[in-house]
Amino acid sequence: MALLLTVSLGAATPVAAVPSASGKNAAVITTWNQVAVSTLVNSVSPPAAGPTNFIYFAFTHLAMHNAVNGITGEYQLYQWDEHANMSASPEAAAAAAAHRILRTYFPAQAVALDAQLAASLAAIPDNVRKDRGIAFGVRAADHLIGLRTNDGRHLVVAVPPATEAGDWRPTPPGFVGFGSAWLGGVRPLALDSHDRFDPGPPPAIDSATYVEEYNEVKAYGKSDSAVRTADQTQTALFFSDAGIVPIQAAVRKLVTDRGLDISDSARLFAAVETSIADTAGTVWNAKLQYMWWRPVTAIQMGDTDGNDATEGDASWLPRITTPPYPDWPSGLCGVVGAVTTVLTRLNGMVDLSITSAAAGETRYFAFKDDLVGPAVDARVWSGIHFRTADEVSIGIGTNVANYVLDRYFAPAH
Repeated sequence: MALLLTVSLGAATPVAAVPSASGKNAAVITTWNQVAVSTLVNSVSPPAAGPTNFIYFAFTHLAMHNAVNGITGEYQLYQWDEHANMSASPEAAAAAAAHRILRTYFPAQAVALDAQLAASLAAIPDNVRKDRGIAFGVRAADHLIGLRTNDGRHLVVAVPPATEAGDWRPTPPGFVGFGSAWLGGVRPLALDSHDRFDPGPPPAIDSATYVEEYNEVKAYGKSDSAVRTADQTQTALFFSDAGIVPIQAAVRKLVTDRGLDISDSARLFAAVETSIADTAGTVWNAKLQYMWWRPVTAIQMGDTDGNDATEGDASWLPRITTPPYPDWPSGLCGVVGAVTTVLTRLNGMVDLSITSAAAGETRYFAFKDDLVGPAVDARVWSGIHFRTADEVSIGIGTNVANYVLDRYFAPAH
């Protein structure tokens, strides 16, 4: 999948944080984010797959947010009103909460997760504070697990068949069916409905916008394009694998570089992951509703789409492999809109260094516009999206993130 970084990470390796006498080591948040990434990437079967990883990142970090801030009292809790004695260790609570979430949903990786929990807890002095933290972290995770029971994950969804021009069809080379079609039907984490920020339908085939964007992606997104520059190709490759693993790593680096404390770290990650998850749900809800075809299908069938202004090319292929779901709207750009909005509101800037294995480089993005523009361009230059599908998704992610931050994760006082 285009959003998923294809890497071999091996089993999650236990990482012990520097011992903390206070039991408030903020590194526990980034450590368990990295464990979550390894757990999901190494899951060879459902529940995790491609964009559905975002749901489980959100579960993990919401549980840690509640576990930590239920002790420190710094930020409002997520759909919970239980607090622990402030003498409890928030570090132990965070580790216990994350472990409980990941072990519940990924039992096949219990051995690695148990080893990581042991490593995290070994860095905390054995005392009643540690014991209280562990117990509260487990309660926080169990509460989250209870909230998400029967939330619509992995339900069978009937995908409408393609009957006319514009309808999505499985794409080459694998011609795989609609991936994770159920994602848009999952009960949102923060939104009241995944229809709240519905983008409406894509530009019609007989519109001037469609013809303009058709010709743009046909010229610049072709596998062997003669007009796409080397720099544009590099940008296309950079964003081909930036959506899941690299963005998580970039947020970890930001939290570490800025020296955020454990409460701030837990809150920032929870806000980022919740916003991404509900953005993904909104995007997939729209994908299933509008079922708009990808450029590769549109261009290969261009001579039979009923528009004389679109010249077809039956042999046309994109620069990167097209993901197995409809064009409208864009998943990656939704993620970019959500992440950049959260970071701008909480930190005043984006301040992300993202590393792409596909492009073999690291790029730094100081502000939202620095990241948004190249992300939109990249999906066109990759040949997998019409431009408007990317632009509206930036708006979706922005709106979702603002909705989340207007209602959740505010300072408690």
